Amino acid sequence: MVSNVPFDELLIGQSASVTRQVTMDEIELFAAVSHNRNPLMLDAEFAVGGPYRRVIAHGMWSGSLLSGILGSQLPGFGTVYRGQNLQFLHHVALGDTITASVTVVEKNAETGVVVLRCLCRNQDGVTIVSGTAEVLAPRHKTTLPVAELPQVQLIHHHQHDALLRRCQALEPVATAIVYPCSEAALRAAVEAQIAGLIRPVLVGPAAKIRAIAAGCMLDIAGLRVVDAERPADAAEAAARLARDGEVGALMKGSLHTDELMGAVVRRENGLRTAARISHVFAVNVPTYPRLLLITDAAVNISPSLDDKVHIVQNAIHLAQVLGVATPKVAILSAVETLNPKIPSTLEAAALCKMAERGQITGGVLDGPLGFDNAISAEAARTKGIVSPVAGSPDILLVPDLVSGNTLAKQLSFLAHAEAAGIVLGAKVPVILTSRADSLRSRLASCAIASLMAAAHRAA
Repeated sequence: MVSNVPFDELLIGQSASVTRQVTMDEIELFAAVSHNRNPLMLDAEFAVGGPYRRVIAHGMWSGSLLSGILGSQLPGFGTVYRGQNLQFLHHVALGDTITASVTVVEKNAETGVVVLRCLCRNQDGVTIVSGTAEVLAPRHKTTLPVAELPQVQLIHHHQHDALLRRCQALEPVATAIVYPCSEAALRAAVEAQIAGLIRPVLVGPAAKIRAIAAGCMLDIAGLRVVDAERPADAAEAAARLARDGEVGALMKGSLHTDELMGAVVRRENGLRTAARISHVFAVNVPTYPRLLLITDAAVNISPSLDDKVHIVQNAIHLAQVLGVATPKVAILSAVETLNPKIPSTLEAAALCKMAERGQITGGVLDGPLGFDNAISAEAARTKGIVSPVAGSPDILLVPDLVSGNTLAKQLSFLAHAEAAGIVLGAKVPVILTSRADSLRSRLASCAIASLMAAAHRAA
């Protein structure tokens, strides 16, 4: 329980204070609430060129500490701001520890107005903020339970930012955009070109594509357009461009996935390899510290054990291209024990043994694992599971397409994850996008394709 200090109990010289360290979370939260996007506070590269050569806190972040004291401590509950006069004398740098204090200096019995001196000092005793606040103090004593503030989660997508940065040194990969007959598909191609990730080749009905571009004010004047009237024709034309080496990647536009993949797997188009074609979602989950690969959630419906060997090997290769030298693979099932009535548990055990015998290479496999003990080391310990993978997997191998697709979409729509999608196993990477994908997800998919194409060229 906490009580306020009503007007009659306030004494001249009475004070209260609070101490807070400036973290990047504090700065970003303040930016989110105030909508102050000043890059001096949010962009380390920009801040280096600023007057203080480093990231600083918003000036009113210090002012908000003073406001918090006035509303919560002195005078406390029921206090109303009337005015404020603050001088900002020194900057607050990331990592500083600031002590804010208020002291009663004047009371007006007729109006109930109280004037308080306000100070903020850093860990070195340097005065950061100095001034006064004028408040209308509460008249009555109030005792209330301490209010439980809502938990706040900052949602970042740093892994996708890292993908985009890794592509800065790469040449844009020529990419056939298959049937880009919607604003989202065409805009993604143009934005990926602007980002330096791809060189789009637009494959579809030329007149319709140009009409969409004009209507959306997208500049495609310098882009090659391959005229193909129907979605199936566009998919076939794009596959032939890849076969002939004119493009190094394919990107789904506004056609059905099976139409595009039908052209990719058709033997006459020459894009098949010895590997089975499979799909990987590269998922950036704000509550997970690394990029999480989920496979297969879009191509193989009910993969056999032999299919899963290819699926997991494809994912391991992708993880290595993305910078994980020895990726950890969690093979998921409903339970973490072998159960002959649940085939995915037996397949998980077989895959682990195959990895031990060198039939799957480059990664560390463990399974069967439930999703909880795959992701959480604590959950694994609770169940007595000793595993080199549990708690820190890079790859989740799901039992089938339904479970994988459900998992990926749950993470996206309930956990604010962003998922990039890529098809592996063909001679060129295939970017599969969804109408629901954000532009950021589409760019991340292009970045993965660019990295994969570079790896193919180097092989």
